[in-house]
Amino acid sequence: MVMAAIDDQPGFRRRFIVTPEPGRVRTDLEDDYHCMSVTVHHDGTVANLIEPAMTRVPWTTCPGAEVQLVQTFTGVALADFAARGEKKANCTHLHDLAVLAAAHATDDAPIVFDVLASDPVDGVRCAEVRRNGETLFAWSLRGFTILAPPEQAGMRLDDLQPWLETLDPKLREAARLLRWGARMANGRIIPMARQSDATKMLAGRCYTFQPDIAPKAIRFDNIREFSDGTAEPLAERIAVLNK
Repeated sequence: MVMAAIDDQPGFRRRFIVTPEPGRVRTDLEDDYHCMSVTVHHDGTVANLIEPAMTRVPWTTCPGAEVQLVQTFTGVALADFAARGEKKANCTHLHDLAVLAAAHATDDAPIVFDVLASDPVDGVRCAEVRRNGETLFAWSLRGFTILAPPEQAGMRLDDLQPWLETLDPKLREAARLLRWGARMANGRIIPMARQSDATKMLAGRCYTFQPDIAPKAIRFDNIREFSDGTAEPLAERIAVLNK
């Protein structure tokens, strides 16, 4: 089976932009289901102010996670963000944006990560992660199992940690973003009726799916399609970077 280039295939699109500035760093995320950002203000060592913002989210309860994120990371050393924990108590996407921000707080230039995952063809999908336009990893997958390249063939997305630990930090970061994006892409093939009752989702997986919050959650109908060429994630932020 010969598949078209991933850019020409319908599928999931996700973009991260990391913008470091003196005393603060902003991370943005947009994909089919989300548009949000986190700004971490810091003194070079410790985060003294956390500013999350949610523009587009899948559930009515998601904005409540902003307070949780502020509580989780205010006063925490930048070097300790990843080990802080509490990811499942937070919006997992805001949490990942905060960790990404801390990792690049003292960088001297912006970074753009793109994750692309095609819709399945005969059960096989392609997934790719790029850093500033350079492809770092490209996988073929059946379900959540990697088929290629040979170095990762047979590994499951939920069992990659031993392999991830062998990578240098920059590649490990990109591989984690790809793993998460490839899992998120599966939502495109699940009927919306099966995704619209938070009480039937995996309990405790994120802020909205906590047992006391899930019964209040109502699904928004605000999914965007980025793979048809009519728009791209975070287009306004990209325009600012290109000025």
